[in-house]
Amino acid sequence: MTDTATLARMIAAGRGTEPADLVLKNVRLLDVITGAVTSTDIAIVGDRIVGTHGSYSGRTEIDAQGRHAVPGFIDTHLHIESSLVTPFEFDRCVLPCGVTTVICDPHEIANVLGADGIRYFLDCAERTVMDIRINLSSCVPATAFETAGARLEIEDLLPFADHPKVIGLAEMMNFPGVINADPGILAKLAAFQGRHMDGHAPLLRGMDLNAYLAAGIRTDHEATTAEEAREKLAKGMAILIREGSVSKDLEALAEILDENTSSFVALCTDDRNPLDIAEEGHLDSSIRRLIARGCPLHHVYRAASHSAARIFGLTDRGLLAPGWRADIVLLDDLETCAVHDVVTAGRRVTPEIWAARPTVDPVGLGSVKARPVSPAAFTVAARPDRNEVPVIGVKPGLILTYRESATLSSGPDGLLADTDADVIKLAVVERHGINGNIATSFVTGFGLKRGAIASSVGHDSHNITVVGASETDMASAVNRLIEMGGGFAVADNGAITAELALPIAGLMSTEPFEAVTHALENLRDAAKALGCTLPEPFLQVAFLALPVIPHLKMTDRGLFDVDAFDFLE
Repeated sequence: MTDTATLARMIAAGRGTEPADLVLKNVRLLDVITGAVTSTDIAIVGDRIVGTHGSYSGRTEIDAQGRHAVPGFIDTHLHIESSLVTPFEFDRCVLPCGVTTVICDPHEIANVLGADGIRYFLDCAERTVMDIRINLSSCVPATAFETAGARLEIEDLLPFADHPKVIGLAEMMNFPGVINADPGILAKLAAFQGRHMDGHAPLLRGMDLNAYLAAGIRTDHEATTAEEAREKLAKGMAILIREGSVSKDLEALAEILDENTSSFVALCTDDRNPLDIAEEGHLDSSIRRLIARGCPLHHVYRAASHSAARIFGLTDRGLLAPGWRADIVLLDDLETCAVHDVVTAGRRVTPEIWAARPTVDPVGLGSVKARPVSPAAFTVAARPDRNEVPVIGVKPGLILTYRESATLSSGPDGLLADTDADVIKLAVVERHGINGNIATSFVTGFGLKRGAIASSVGHDSHNITVVGASETDMASAVNRLIEMGGGFAVADNGAITAELALPIAGLMSTEPFEAVTHALENLRDAAKALGCTLPEPFLQVAFLALPVIPHLKMTDRGLFDVDAFDFLE
């Protein structure tokens, strides 16, 4: 709350009758509404811009040397857990990319720890330099067809609803539950009427889309074609163009962002790991690529800031103008979005700013409760009538999977992988200590010739998912994850060749993001040594167990047909 004395000082500094706290001198300010570029100073008091289009003096002055100033970027939908680091390390990793606000759904940790996971994220959000806002996880578990570590009903969410960091209800993934008026889903939707409710509706079209939107849901980050996005825009949905480590929709959706739509389009990453951030950037990467694709420049910056703020009800940010929150990115070049300096809530982002943050103790240590497995756990029995089996088809850059089939040879221990045909084994091992389920099938698209890759990151219930050409290596990788308390592991000829421990709920590291980036480089190299052809195999493994994304997925209970929303026989 801004007191009267501070307001009086803001007003006086805006008039130029007393110095501002901070002045950015000699900037070229991009107006994301009109596209105009103006040479000016930007005066700041506290966390607020108090003057533009004028000359100002300040207690601290920074000469921007003619660099362009744009509003801070807003990532409108992400899961910080998918960065594999804590919210504090995510803050340190991403804020220098110009991302001053993120809207997070902590449903990954919520699926493991329930309300304690949400509480941990809210505690962190109160202490980070970046403004982390929370949408409360709506689907824990995502479906009734998998084993999660927790369950959240409306009674579990309501105690958090009035927290100052909470915006509304996170992505409503159970779209069949909405359309068919599931009582538990209706209770959550009813409680958040009049507040923001995030959508998640892959391939939903026509009358079913109308039914879904009738509930008051307003956004979607799951559109994968321009045609799908245009129908959703026509029906009042804001489209969040997603470009993550696995889900890469920017190329397909770039054409929808123009001067007519930019107020109803925003940007998000959903799931992006530190290695990709180090190599490509974060939202700055999406911005430069959209501009390179021919999208109107100031409309791209509008989508990344003002439109995002408006869509999510953040009425204090998204413009560089007096009275607005001082989230400012200084760029060496507008077209390439080359970030030089960042100001967030009136504070210049420097290395020293991180040390002043109070910390929060990690949670969820010891959450991986699966028992060690033997190679025999991954046997797939041959059928007496035929050896043709359904196979999950994976394609790079998509979390959509496809239903394919293969005819496999069998041996004394059942059906065999066929590496020549790129068909390897896939298994999901329940890890919450609830029932010990292990379900096994086959997948194609990884390219593995030998070895195995295992992950305790398995959206959304976060059981252990493993793919491999060898049952022995699959067991080695899974057992190493159990020993580490979660993470990633690559096994080859019975040995672990690369690993990353993720002991916080089996999802996040306790190490700095630089160490995680280095470990991911080693893991990527180890996967390639097995023949893996996917550019991001670990998050691709993680999405094999997500039964709310078409078409064929795998849970600890078996193969799941998302289109029919039921298990295969």
